[in-house]
Amino acid sequence: MFDPNSGFMYLIVAIVILFVIAQSVYFLVRAWRRAKEIGMDTRVLKKTVGSSAVFTVAPAVAILLGVIALSRALGFPLPWLRLSVIGALTYETTAAATTATALGLDLANLITDPQAFSAIAWVMTIGIIPGLVLVPLFSKKILGGVNSIKQKDSKWGEIFMTGLFLGMISAFLGVIFAEVTEGLSGWIPVFVMIASAILMLLCGLVRKLLKMKWIEDYALPISMLGGMMLAIPITNLVLSIA
Repeated sequence: MFDPNSGFMYLIVAIVILFVIAQSVYFLVRAWRRAKEIGMDTRVLKKTVGSSAVFTVAPAVAILLGVIALSRALGFPLPWLRLSVIGALTYETTAAATTATALGLDLANLITDPQAFSAIAWVMTIGIIPGLVLVPLFSKKILGGVNSIKQKDSKWGEIFMTGLFLGMISAFLGVIFAEVTEGLSGWIPVFVMIASAILMLLCGLVRKLLKMKWIEDYALPISMLGGMMLAIPITNLVLSIA
């Protein structure tokens, strides 16, 4: 029987992640040396590294929870690899859940069927490849077109960018509203989304009213983690009513 948590899986994933970490350290050292060559103050460099580290750790907490959530079905190595190197929490969970549903499975139980596990891994991997290819090939041309629209008409440029953002958000809203016709229980994802949005709104109010600028870096993790925690009582409440 296939084991997603086998030692071989851990070995392969550890090699890839160590390679990525080595790259990061290499470029960090080169950047530090180059900064010293051009005369940048050491205190400025330390402050930059410190603020970058804080900004990195905050979202990483939400990513860690995503790894733990996916590990229930896919084991720990694959989610660890995906979310540590190139994946995004919103994409990986959606891709995995959609593939599992198509195979007649769910993410509530550990998947030990090698074919099902392989299918999910392939969908998660292939689905994100277009971004790697399209960005270097077409991002400059797309950005030039957007800047051209802004220069001709700044209002239409703002509308265009807002439309692109809303289109991206709408892709994920489809998953949230997919089961609302199945009764009150189908509204659970919607209620959780609303709870998360309220937490984000509260973070915005704290930033505006109390002038706590630091909360900007933590608003997203707070809303995501808060939504995950509130999902449990919301689910229990809805199921008890239904």
